[in-house]
This record gives sequence, structure tokens and C-alpha cells, in this order.
Amino acid sequence: MTVGKDLREAVQTPGPWTTLYTDGTSDEPQAVEEAREERTLRQLADAGAPAADLDAIREIVRDRTGAADPSTLFVLVRDGEVAVREQLAGRRHGPEVFAHDPLPVVVPLLRHRGTMLRYLVVETARDGADVRLETAGHGGVETAESVEGRTDSLPKVQAGGWSQPRWQRHSEEIWKQTQSEVAEVVERLTRQASPAFIALAGDVRARQLLRDQLSPDSSALVVEVDANTRADGADDGALVHAIESALDSTIQREMATAIDASHAEDGRLRADGVEAVVASLQQAQVAQLFIDARLLEAPTGDATDTLSALDAEPWVAHSTDAIEGASEIARLPLAEALARAALLTDAQVRIIEEDYEADESVREERDPRPPFALLRW
Repeated sequence: MTVGKDLREAVQTPGPWTTLYTDGTSDEPQAVEEAREERTLRQLADAGAPAADLDAIREIVRDRTGAADPSTLFVLVRDGEVAVREQLAGRRHGPEVFAHDPLPVVVPLLRHRGTMLRYLVVETARDGADVRLETAGHGGVETAESVEGRTDSLPKVQAGGWSQPRWQRHSEEIWKQTQSEVAEVVERLTRQASPAFIALAGDVRARQLLRDQLSPDSSALVVEVDANTRADGADDGALVHAIESALDSTIQREMATAIDASHAEDGRLRADGVEAVVASLQQAQVAQLFIDARLLEAPTGDATDTLSALDAEPWVAHSTDAIEGASEIARLPLAEALARAALLTDAQVRIIEEDYEADESVREERDPRPPFALLRW
């Protein structure tokens, strides 16, 4: 997950900041949408947001163009200027946020971004292909390219005759040449974008020829979909389902791989618990920070539930008593303070979601698990 310069600058800059994390556009009647917009602005006002921030946010929540349904909206505003605005495809990952604080609230955005993987979609046929680069959660296509192959070939099934084998070979060579051109596009986009996987759909023979042309590294990323989505009237349901399954599998696999790495070498590259994680963040040792989703729900009733967010390195501390050259901006909830320090030291933030599968499943009663980190050294 790429954090982005705007978000990094926001968490480094003292506010006050107005943070909004809420549902985006929907297909509700206009009256319902307008009532929800007014509720949003009222809750931000109750949180202390000034008029300039409210005016900026009012324009954003009323802009319904180009957003998927359902969608989620995240906005950071300071002194009436919008610093971060993200319209995210899909439902919220956690509760709404209406805040006006010395520092922005960023964990909800990081949690949502944790599912935003890039992937390639290739829909191929014997006469060409459509290739597009997408990012889950953005609801749009980043890059789209089409390959148009030669059309001077005949179908493989002919009426017969002495020339049929020759035409079959001719057609096969043209199809192979077309898939070679498609492979060049796929290889180039794979090098440029490093997609998590390549969803491959289309004509059976075209898929076979394309896979033969791909490099071993690219071929290993292929998730093949047994559906000819380029045919007239074709249903893309199988492709959508395959992409969703691949996204879930990739996220789970990446999380498991990172956690396994933290246990390697008898845990030499692992920091466990708040004390150890804070010490590692202060040394910029953390490569990946892991936070239990339940920690985001934990109450923050006293100082033991918060950490000091600093205006300079080392960015986070239990207190400022022994920190020279840095002053406290605010005391933040554990998850926010740790995530902020991670962003400012180029560490990746991973939220460990609940592992029960169905909404109606009984949720295990337990306390949040302590944060831990995979270290760089």
C-alpha cells in the first residue's frame, strides 16, 4: 500500500484538522441523501469543525459524480483547505469518524486502503484482447489498452477439402501472433505496476496461446477464469467473482507471509507489545506494523490507552519527559499514535481483521491483541 505524500504531510503538520470518514454516494432518494449530508455537517460542527472547514466539506459531500455505489468518503481539511480527499469503492471498514482534533485521524483510511491491491484484467480472444489495470477500492480503470489482431484467418472448423489443414495452420499462426502482441502489453504493465495477480478470461484457445507467451514470473500471477467474457452477450459474473476471490486470497496470503517472517529466526525481527513497538518505531526499525482491528474499538479513558504524538523525531513516545528536541502535539489513542509514527518512518500499517466469516457468526469475546511489528533489522 502506497501512503502518498499528502497523507504523510498531513500527519506531520499540527492542526487543528477536521476528519471525515463516512458513507459515500448511494442510490437513495435525493431527500434522504440531503438529510444525510446535513447530519454529517451537523456532527462535524458538534465536534468543533469551523465554518471554513464545513464549507469545504459541504461541497465534497454534495458532489456525487464518478463514485461507485456503494462507496466510502475520507476527507482531511485544515483551515478550509482540503489536504486529502479519497472516494473509495466499497462499504466502510469500521465506524464513521466526525472529528476536529490537533492531528488527523488516519487509521480508518489505512484500514480501507489495506484491501486496495492493484491487478490486471485480461479478456482475450483469437482476434485481439482488452487489458486493463485496476485498483480494488478505487472503482475505476487506471490504464486500458486493446490489441487488435489480424482478421485474415478462417475458423478452425471448415467444410472440408484439401486446403483445410493449410488454413488451420495459417489461422493458428495468426492467433499465436496476436497473443504474442497481447503478451507484450501484459509484460509491460506487469513490470510497471507490479500487480498482485492477473485475471485472465476469454476464449479457451486464446488463453492457452497467451499463457504460452508469458514469462514464468507473469504466468505465476495468472488467475484463470473459465469464461469467454468477450463473446457477445457474455456475463462477466464469473470474472467479478474470480477477482474478488483472488483479492481475498492475496490479502490473506500476504498477511500470513509477513506474520511468518516476524516469527523467523526465533523472533529476532519481531517487536511484541506497545513498549517494544514504540521503541522500534523510535529507531525507525519497523518495516510492517500490525494492529488488531479490535484495538480501534477500544475505549481511551486514561493515559495508559494513549501515547504522545511528537512534532519531530522520534514522532511517538510514552511521555515527553526524556525526549529532547521534540514537543508533544497531542495524546492520541494507541492505534492512531502508532500508525502515525509508522507513516512518518515509511513503515507499512496492516490491520488484522476479525477471522469469523459470516455476519451472523458469534463473535468471540476477547480483549484486543497487543500490537506487534516486523522489523527491518
